[in-house]
Amino acid sequence: MATVYPFRAYRYNPSVAAFDRVLTQPYDKITPAMQEKYYAADPHNLISIEKGRTLEGDTREHNVYTRAAVTLKKWIAEKAVVQDDAPTFYAYTQEYDVPGTSLRRTRRGFIGAGKLEDYSAGVIFRHEHTLSGPKADRLELLRHTRTHTGQLFMLYADPRRQVDTILGDVESGQPPVTQLTDEYGVIHRLWLVSDPAKIAAIQQAMAEQKLVIADGHHRYETSLNFRNESRTRAGKMIPDAPYESSMMTFINTHSEGLTILPTHRVVSRLPDFSWSAVRRFLEPWFATEVFSFAKDAQRHEAEQKFLARVAAGKAQHAIGVYPVADAASRAFYVLTLRPEADITQVLPGMSALQRQLDVVLLHQGILEPALGITSHAVASEANLTYEREAAMALAAVDRGEAQAAFLLNPADVDLVMRVATAGEVMPQKSTDFYPKLLSGITMYRVAE
Repeated sequence: MATVYPFRAYRYNPSVAAFDRVLTQPYDKITPAMQEKYYAADPHNLISIEKGRTLEGDTREHNVYTRAAVTLKKWIAEKAVVQDDAPTFYAYTQEYDVPGTSLRRTRRGFIGAGKLEDYSAGVIFRHEHTLSGPKADRLELLRHTRTHTGQLFMLYADPRRQVDTILGDVESGQPPVTQLTDEYGVIHRLWLVSDPAKIAAIQQAMAEQKLVIADGHHRYETSLNFRNESRTRAGKMIPDAPYESSMMTFINTHSEGLTILPTHRVVSRLPDFSWSAVRRFLEPWFATEVFSFAKDAQRHEAEQKFLARVAAGKAQHAIGVYPVADAASRAFYVLTLRPEADITQVLPGMSALQRQLDVVLLHQGILEPALGITSHAVASEANLTYEREAAMALAAVDRGEAQAAFLLNPADVDLVMRVATAGEVMPQKSTDFYPKLLSGITMYRVAE
């Protein structure tokens, strides 16, 4: 079902620009501080393209997008960025420490040009909704640069690991053409897969697959919009036009090294927040375990027991809670659904798949009915913010900046796949695939 192609990527020339000084995290993960750090690292840093500075006095004719286009053309002319000679797939591995653990993993995938498909075709599926603002920004950048610099992170499920076997052979037979360690300690490596027999075998194996967007929903829908604009300009369908595809990194859900981190919820600015009232409301459906501590010296031990219990209770949809409290009644809480609870009453109107998601249970079974945090409030982030690290979520309560922190277990990748391929979507920030795919490690030009 999925159609993938090798392509002649544009890549940084290491004799001009060192990889660890010019590649960046994805645009939506770049903070203002990171942006400045990237600008200072090297004049060829991708930040000038991926997320350039907006300047006072910018106009319709001279702005962040026009500067990006001029800069990229200049780098190509100077051979700071060069195009590979032959159509190629790119084996891509990331070696990393799993945050908060002692585990070290290697995630393996490959980069190729994937044919763009409307969601209605049943080939490519999303697992969350998108916002209009980021899509408008990415579309304007693509219109000017005609280049994809960021990766679309696509999942497929192949228990036979056909492509993984090919990639492993390539990696063991030659040194990587790109290797660097990013600011998070992740080692990124890239190999060329240019042998025609290996290319054909990858294409054949992928033809059986359905694809789920793990990261990059905004970029995928931007690619669709640009494709549709290009078709209109051409006045006809050109099946092999570069804009009919987009650059994608394909990861097998059955390969080793795939990690999903949870995204915790932090609640603030609620009028008349009362944890005791919330507990009474939830009592018919949720059992509560309490890990109390009276003194700061006891807090660490209580926290460790609390976090371990949340993790151990994953099968019971355990949700951790740390509410604000006076010094005499501080405690961590673990909520689990009672065995006798009727999930259809707790989550009325939700599908059977949605009822398996902890994040849906939290939003629809706790935050909205017990705290009054509606879907509109969630969308506007009026009372809810997000933290990847549990310690940061808990610290917000200790600092008095939040009324409660709700901790989740990570979603299972097979459930993400089943939700998406059933045509359903998960709440925003339901998954955090780690680590992120570097921008600029390969680039895909859709027009000259």
